[in-house]
Amino acid sequence: MAEQQLHFVVLGGGTAGWMAACLVAKTWPQHKVTVVESPDIGIIGVGEGSTPQLKAFFDTLGLTESEWMPKCNATYKAGISFHGWSERPGFESYFHPFHTNLDGFTEPQFAFHTRARRTGRDVYAHPDRFFLPARIAAERRAPIAPTNFPFQIGYGYHFDAVLVGHVLREHATTKLNVAYLERTVSEVMLDEEGSVASLHVEGSEGISGDFFIDCSGFRGAIIQKALKVPFIPFTENLFNNRAVAMPTPNDEGYLPSETRATALSAGWAWRIPLTGRAGNGYVYSSHYIDTHAAENELRRHLGLLDSDVEARHLQMNVGRVERSWVKNCLAVGLSQGFIEPLEATALHIVQATVEGFIQAFEDGGQSDKHASSFNKNIGHRYDGIRDYIVAHYRMNQRTDSDYWRANAANQNLSDNLKSVMTAWFTGADLSAEIHSLDIGRYYSSLSWHCLFAGYGTFPPDAKLLASTEGMDLADMEQIDRFIGGCAQNFPSHRSALANLSPSPSSIISPRL
Repeated sequence: MAEQQLHFVVLGGGTAGWMAACLVAKTWPQHKVTVVESPDIGIIGVGEGSTPQLKAFFDTLGLTESEWMPKCNATYKAGISFHGWSERPGFESYFHPFHTNLDGFTEPQFAFHTRARRTGRDVYAHPDRFFLPARIAAERRAPIAPTNFPFQIGYGYHFDAVLVGHVLREHATTKLNVAYLERTVSEVMLDEEGSVASLHVEGSEGISGDFFIDCSGFRGAIIQKALKVPFIPFTENLFNNRAVAMPTPNDEGYLPSETRATALSAGWAWRIPLTGRAGNGYVYSSHYIDTHAAENELRRHLGLLDSDVEARHLQMNVGRVERSWVKNCLAVGLSQGFIEPLEATALHIVQATVEGFIQAFEDGGQSDKHASSFNKNIGHRYDGIRDYIVAHYRMNQRTDSDYWRANAANQNLSDNLKSVMTAWFTGADLSAEIHSLDIGRYYSSLSWHCLFAGYGTFPPDAKLLASTEGMDLADMEQIDRFIGGCAQNFPSHRSALANLSPSPSSIISPRL
């Protein structure tokens, strides 16, 4: 690759397209990268959250938080709180934390307590008291450790996805020599071998390249329409296929450092805190509620029944393409696949896809062997994330609507998910089972334990034994002091963000 300059053409902007362009251009400055974005095709942009891997992405580009976060109305994210997914007393809500270096002090005790309770002992097993991020979020602190705090704290972000795209476009075009063309592509031209030759633009000679990255969204202009790669739907596993979104002011008087996921009658509502507003939406199944009723339910949930705030309706194509890398095309973002936004994995998959492709391409160029291995790994990643998301619905402890009852009765589960559930319910070592299945790279044992325990998926209270004689249980008061003491090192969320504020002239305005 070092001897020959290649031309990488990215079809589609948005967050996925500009992430791909930045990573390719940063890794291979000797090659040419062009982003082709249509001014006529809208970008799906609502308040969005991320996993901690996004920080590594910005670090790779050399973009500091003070450079990009204020421009994108971004806030910090310690994790996700789930509300109303369980009717079990004492387990009506729970917090899914991101990993920290402190987990080694409390995670083994949490796992021990959950195993004791699921095998019939009346011990405390709710996850929130065991992990620092839950306390950080509860106290509206930022998960930003001071320099003298000797443990690393994982965290994600909330942000305006459209503005992130603008920041990345500016960085790509001014710092990484990425070319930018506003063109509407009418046709994808293939050569005699079935590879992509060029993108046809009306009134132009077209845009040729050596390798094409399809970031054209759900339409999959290259990977699905031109190359005819089959799409594997997840409709039997995940019921939700629609969303309705609307913004509200941040009027709580404080700024949360968590994404909030609240169960509604036919899905769940998100609340994502940005600096200037809150992003809200309702992810639901159209088989259980229609568009009008879903919008009304969200408005009622937000106290906006009589408001003229405009609602935005979205359709979701949940699933993935059979292969992400085919011939000289790599599908990234929504053209590649989509798993509903419950755990904010969309950009994580974009990052993993492009980084995995770069590594495979460096190892073997466009060889079938490396493409096949890459596709297998990405397919496993999608399926592994899907299984964890499915578990949220399959293990729900609600009985108040057909939607939730149908999810709890859903038998369209992967063998891996069945094995994890069996280990939990039979009192087996869940961590050992996750290790045996080799699925911890998608979601760790901590995440699985928090999900199952957070719902209160334990034997009925009446069947629990009060006796804990001989059991090496955790001292919960000591854990409270430990977690509480650690939390005192972290600043309030608002003060942490105030330290990032740039001058007004550096703010990027969204394109209307």
